[in-house]
Order: sequence, then structure tokens, then C-alpha cells
Amino acid sequence: MRDFSIYTVIALNLFVLVRYCWLLYRKEIKPALAMWLFFTIAVTMSLVTYLADGNHGFLDNILNTTDLIYVSGVTLAILIWGDKSSKFTRFDTGCLVAVLLIVFFWIITQNHVITNICIQGIMVISYFPVVKRLLESKENTEPFSVWFIMMLTPAISLLSSKGALATVYSVRAIICVAILMILMLRVDLLSKKQAKSSSVQ
Repeated sequence: MRDFSIYTVIALNLFVLVRYCWLLYRKEIKPALAMWLFFTIAVTMSLVTYLADGNHGFLDNILNTTDLIYVSGVTLAILIWGDKSSKFTRFDTGCLVAVLLIVFFWIITQNHVITNICIQGIMVISYFPVVKRLLESKENTEPFSVWFIMMLTPAISLLSSKGALATVYSVRAIICVAILMILMLRVDLLSKKQAKSSSVQ
């Protein structure tokens, strides 16, 4: 079961990376650069503090390990193919400051557990730019298929995770993605309702 979990998580995250980059290249999605930059910083620090806290290896938190490849790959793709809507706003900058403060806390204290837990807070903050965009634009610019897999992958990773921090990482991911998908669905439904109302008039 552990091997199944590890190989499945690797395969799913690689698929999502390729799929997301392809949609971005074709201009079918408009992801927020800020969110993915936050993810890259947070996922890196999460893995570093997880490995430093106990006698764990990269495969013991396979979701965190493969997430690092995934989010850094998407961030690079956005920098190459993203449009102007992917640039930083004042809100994004404020979120980035929060990210950097927690990284600074870890550098000073070297407290791996507290820093890792705080990083999970960073991961939640990382969703704010895309949530803000969804609420303001009333348009869903994110693919349901990709985010569904992003919710399924951490659930599978729980079968091979070792340690409380790895479990917290996966559960946090499931909850955050589920909430985001509910919001995406709400935006889609409101958009269709508005379009139907306009056609009737």
C-alpha cells in the first residue's frame, strides 16, 4: 500500500504539472503568479523543516516532495507564459511579507515544528490571491480537473505519510482545495445564471 501511495502521488502530481502548464501555454487559464510563488516558498520550507524535525526521508512525505517540483514548475511556467493579470498587486505583496516573516522566524529560532505549523498557515495565505480574484472578477480562471486531482493526491498520500507534520500537510491541502473548488463552483453557477438572465432579457 505504501508503494502504491508513493507511485500514485508521483504520477498524479507530474500529470497535473504537465496539464496545468499546457493549459497555461494555450492561454486557457490565468493563474495568479503570487499564489504560486507563495506555494514555492512555503512548500520548500515545509519540506526543509519536516526533514530537519525527525529521522524522515523524502518518500516519507511524498506529497510535500513532489509538490515542490510541481509548484516550482508552475511558477516558472507562469513567469514565461502568464499574462499581465498574473502580476503582483498590493494585496499580493502584503501576503508575501507574511511569508517572509515566518521564514525569518525559522532562520532565527531553528524551531522546526512551530515553523512547519506556521508554514501551513502560509499555505492557506497562498490561496488568498486566487480567492480574491474569483470574488472580484466573478469569473473562474482555474481548471476543475486539475484542482480535483490536487485534492485527491493528498488523500492518497496519507497512506504513506510518516509523522504528524506530514499528516497535517496533507489534511491542510485537502481542506484548502475543497474550499477553493466550492468557491469556483459558486462562481461558475452565478456566471451561468447571469448569462441566462441576460439572454432572457
